[in-house]
Amino acid sequence: MTMPDRNFAASASVAQASRFAAKDAAPTSRADHDLMANAIRALAMDAVEQAKAGHPGLPMGAADIATVLFTRFLKFDPAHPAWPDRDRFVLSAGHGSMLLYALLHLLGYETMTIDEIKRFRQLGSLTPGHPEHGHTPGVETTTGPLGQGLANAVGMAIAECHMAALFGSDIVNHMTYVLASDGDLMEGISQEAIALAGHLKLKKLVVLYDDNRISIDGPTSLADSVDQVKRFEAAGWAATRIDGHDPAAIAAAIEAAKKSDRPSMIACRTTIGYGAPTKGGTEKSHGAPLGADEIAAARAKLGWSFPPFEIPPAVREMWRAAGERGKPERLAWQMRLNALYDPVCAEFERRNAGEISGRLGDPVRAIKQKLAQAPKDIATRAASELALEALTEALPEMVGGSADLTGSNNTRPKAMKVMSATDYSGRFIHYGVREHAMAAAMNGMALHGGVIPYSGTFLVFSDYCRPAIRLAALMGQRVIHVMTHDSIGLGEDGPTHQPVEHLAALRAIPNLKVFRPCDAVETVECWQLALASTRGPSVLALTRQNVPQLRRGFDEHNRCALGGYELMAAEDDAAMVSLFATGSEVAIAIAAKKLLADQRVSARVVSVPCFELLFAAPAEKRAAVIGSAKVNVAVEAGIRQGWDAIIGSDGTFVGMTGFGASAPGKDLYQHFGITVEKVAEAAMARLRKS
Repeated sequence: MTMPDRNFAASASVAQASRFAAKDAAPTSRADHDLMANAIRALAMDAVEQAKAGHPGLPMGAADIATVLFTRFLKFDPAHPAWPDRDRFVLSAGHGSMLLYALLHLLGYETMTIDEIKRFRQLGSLTPGHPEHGHTPGVETTTGPLGQGLANAVGMAIAECHMAALFGSDIVNHMTYVLASDGDLMEGISQEAIALAGHLKLKKLVVLYDDNRISIDGPTSLADSVDQVKRFEAAGWAATRIDGHDPAAIAAAIEAAKKSDRPSMIACRTTIGYGAPTKGGTEKSHGAPLGADEIAAARAKLGWSFPPFEIPPAVREMWRAAGERGKPERLAWQMRLNALYDPVCAEFERRNAGEISGRLGDPVRAIKQKLAQAPKDIATRAASELALEALTEALPEMVGGSADLTGSNNTRPKAMKVMSATDYSGRFIHYGVREHAMAAAMNGMALHGGVIPYSGTFLVFSDYCRPAIRLAALMGQRVIHVMTHDSIGLGEDGPTHQPVEHLAALRAIPNLKVFRPCDAVETVECWQLALASTRGPSVLALTRQNVPQLRRGFDEHNRCALGGYELMAAEDDAAMVSLFATGSEVAIAIAAKKLLADQRVSARVVSVPCFELLFAAPAEKRAAVIGSAKVNVAVEAGIRQGWDAIIGSDGTFVGMTGFGASAPGKDLYQHFGITVEKVAEAAMARLRKS
């Protein structure tokens, strides 16, 4: 179809949709509003009761907020849940998932049937206990661990600002709304996130705070006395308090927020379990079914006389009209997109699809050819910077950053402009010392689409990032973490900064790829693999200290793609020892091979830059990499955990068994016995026993 044809078809659809949407989608009276809100409350009560588990209190308390937001403000189209210019709604308080599921059902999302509502929290249903992105259409992000959704939303708002700066407000112009609970705001990540959002003046971000003042233990006053409005104001937000059960007040506050030049927080004073006569307003409605008697009494109090899971036709029609409200906007947007200059339209669609095929081959090949011609004995963090200079040019959607360690992480290419409140077109974000919010915001950026986020910190601080990394893995999002200073080799900063257990801890997360390249060539290849990993996050663990370039000559193939490979073969076809290593310790393994050769022991060296790829390889290829030597020895400046899958429980490991110390890196390797001599001795000792 030609562009004029596409626009003609879209124009006709807009006219048809506009006639349908002319019916008032928003409630025309308070009585209608109450009916629509009570439909949410009833579904939440019924689903939790049937499941015998769940959180009815938040959906019942926040139903008025959600009804106003979804019928009057939120821009979306249930028939196209992934429409790029839709407003984002993040239920940061994921325990209140029935609020979102009820909305999706009432608004007409095709897959959210009443049967799915009845299957709340059951195996295989689209209504899991907490919302899961990629599992349920209409769910923008996986929430449940409190504070994560709020920080994800900051990332979504960053991505919106950035894409709007690049493609214009005719194509990218949407809001990000968050429903946050008391618990969300108690979590430490919330402070990092709101401070970053305030600094960047993310004016299209609105937090609707469900201020019900109840936690599972009881009143929030048991543990908290923070004035949240003042807290947000101090972080550069516009903040206000309203009655969360007054539709007019809710609408007026959202209208004001949309006109603000700053992010906005609306503290909505609500009653948890609104409508429940004895449990409402107490912790008894927070995290357990209300019970049959309380539900019957709540139905009477709310004037809801319909049986469980039944929505009267008039109420359903009002909700479905609200669901149709965004269709004309989506079609008009499609016309504007179609009218763009073809290459611009194609680039927008490419970025939103996350498509990078054909863009990495040339820059990766060029870097490897240069390294073959002029080898570099440099730290892998410096090799990463070398790779980024070329890769960020080939992929302009890459948006980098660092948690106040830019010069140490080497994550900012020379030509990369800083993103700021006055220029969102920049591609480098100074996150400050906010590792947790940085990782969660990157999740939000990836979820939003159009950007490939990466950032840097020290590997030891992966502990601060871990909850967000885990969620990226659960959601299958391409988020890349550059984590430098990856071992005791960092030296004098001592055990507080020397990662020991961190590689093993990260490798334990399903669907996360942990890359630890041994030299400049492997670093480039690992970057290529991380960028190509579209269904999960990656960590690049990189050295502070220089390492020799072990890969000499040019090889077209990405040898790291298998996860492990024979870097140096044995002198004969019957290796007695296989030496396995990652990162900076590969050079130690190669030197140990030479020592063993002097003792007439044939050994091979296997570099294992990525356990996860090796374990995912076909069995025969994995077996060929591991080999059949009598003795397997692994060397890594970390703990043994995870290595037995490669070397076997009877294999020998040379590495760390405790924390590091403060001293020059070379001295520490000697002190902890991670040396050429110790590796050779370990192999010989094992041979003598075999």
